[in-house]
Amino acid sequence: MSTEHIRNFSIIAHIDHGKSTLADRILELTGAVNKRDKKKDQILDDMDLERERGITIKASAVTLNYEFEGKTYMLNLIDTPGHVDFHYEVSRALAACEGALLVVDATQGVEAQTVANSHLAMETNVELLGVVNKIDLPSAQPEIVAEEIEHTIGIRKNECFYISAKTGIGVRDLLDAIVTLLPPPPDKNDEQTAALVFDSLCDDYRGVICYVRVFAGKLKVKQKIRFMGNGKTYLITELGKFAPRMTPVNEMGSGEVGYIIANIRDLADVTIGDTITDDAKPADKPLTGYKPPMQMVFSDFYPGNNTDYPKLRIAFEKLAMNDASFSYTAHNSPALGFGFRCGFLGLLHMDIIQERLEREHNINVIQTAPSVSYEVLTSDGNVTRIDSPGELPDITKIEELREPFVRLEIITSTDSIGDIMKLAETVRCKLLKTDYISGTRVMLEYKAPLAEIVYDFYSTLKGISHGYATMDYEFLGFETSDLVKLDVLVNKVAVDALSVIVHRSTAESRGRRLITRLRKAIPRHQFEIPLQAAIGGKIVARETVKAYRKDVTAKLYGGDVTRKMKVLKKQKEGKKRMKNIGSVNIPQEAFMSILDSSED
Repeated sequence: MSTEHIRNFSIIAHIDHGKSTLADRILELTGAVNKRDKKKDQILDDMDLERERGITIKASAVTLNYEFEGKTYMLNLIDTPGHVDFHYEVSRALAACEGALLVVDATQGVEAQTVANSHLAMETNVELLGVVNKIDLPSAQPEIVAEEIEHTIGIRKNECFYISAKTGIGVRDLLDAIVTLLPPPPDKNDEQTAALVFDSLCDDYRGVICYVRVFAGKLKVKQKIRFMGNGKTYLITELGKFAPRMTPVNEMGSGEVGYIIANIRDLADVTIGDTITDDAKPADKPLTGYKPPMQMVFSDFYPGNNTDYPKLRIAFEKLAMNDASFSYTAHNSPALGFGFRCGFLGLLHMDIIQERLEREHNINVIQTAPSVSYEVLTSDGNVTRIDSPGELPDITKIEELREPFVRLEIITSTDSIGDIMKLAETVRCKLLKTDYISGTRVMLEYKAPLAEIVYDFYSTLKGISHGYATMDYEFLGFETSDLVKLDVLVNKVAVDALSVIVHRSTAESRGRRLITRLRKAIPRHQFEIPLQAAIGGKIVARETVKAYRKDVTAKLYGGDVTRKMKVLKKQKEGKKRMKNIGSVNIPQEAFMSILDSSED
């Protein structure tokens, strides 16, 4: 097919603004699925987690045929996630497209992720079409929302499309606009083959399935291809497209999107962002790939019940294959044994990985409390990045300790501004600017320490704004701060997995709250357990988990009081001896308790 009749586009929006529902209507109108035969909504959301949570986690690609003015057009649609944690998935999808539909809810207006995704599209030179969705709802205000789009993003309100993805109103006109207004890919069929790997999937029987966008040349079945990143060669055994099911084809030309199966068995052989070329006539240089994802949250995973270390490692290999923004390295803890230090884009991302481990791989894990990464300038002038408080060098060797800062954008109604500003002050946020989107909605921009907002800040923000506020953040860099390491001692032994790095101004109060919660989370043992919070060599808080104590004097009656004292003394000596040799069982709840920074 001529590239003039190909359109590659994504659907981008804030979470719950109707991306996947719009994808459903487009699939129906183009005849890819029959409305009568359709068994579920959100057809492109294949994972159980996506369906249960009502969110898109992985970007999905589908090829559609659409008739317009007597000509058949090939539409390659990529449905993307909307949550801030999956921002990297959106960037990869946009790199494979020439156009994008920016969907905005007519009842909620422009949200934080709407702005972030539109900026991402502009950076990648993608043509944007403004779409106002849910115009059929009684509370819809399409004209006001279109004005917000014009004010914050720059798409003129008279150029926006008004639709209802649920009922199908306006979707046919939107499809016509995709064909007429979005640019086709350039015709490079005569050049050397160059295809971008924008996603991948691991199949137990067919090996690694690569999602590709052909930018130049052609791909054919039984063609010998080379991955330019590692130089390895393979023979294409199957070439196909998602329509929406996997449909084999014999050839894919410039501008087309599909999948490749080439008996790739080793998961490490495929890198997202790599370039596939013809082995006999390779391209001169690889395509521009992706910036490596910046993991913001780190946590340790250790094998739990009925799980061994090799099984956990194999599961992580498969997850990393399907999720390029997830990373893991081997890690050893004196308290918990061998495990892995894992990097995530955010807390939701971490939660999704843990649930996928349990569901897809039947693995139970012990997970430590998440932390962010820091930079350390040592006295010898070296700058190192640490992902765990346990990696912090001796305090005498530290010249500077730097924490990550982000640009935080909060969009809220005007009646919540005061409460949100108070919340931001409590977590050391600095207000940069205030921008009124409309008469009732405002965007606040802050410079904020990531460690303070990555845990429960979003849920607190939702609570004080009655659910209306949304937020998005972008990494700025590391800056010097007055930080200290807060150690936790259980039975006088430091547990590295419970240590946290906090700002000195809140260290003592944070330590007291932490120890109080740990006392409630750790079960009683046969011996007394002291819990202590320490900064350097100074103990700042102490709590005690009382021991089980049997009434050994119950059988005694009459006689001198020294009989009872003798028995109690013997019990006390036994408890003391048990305390020296006994081990403390620390449950999962104890590690997660340090997440809660709220007042008790």
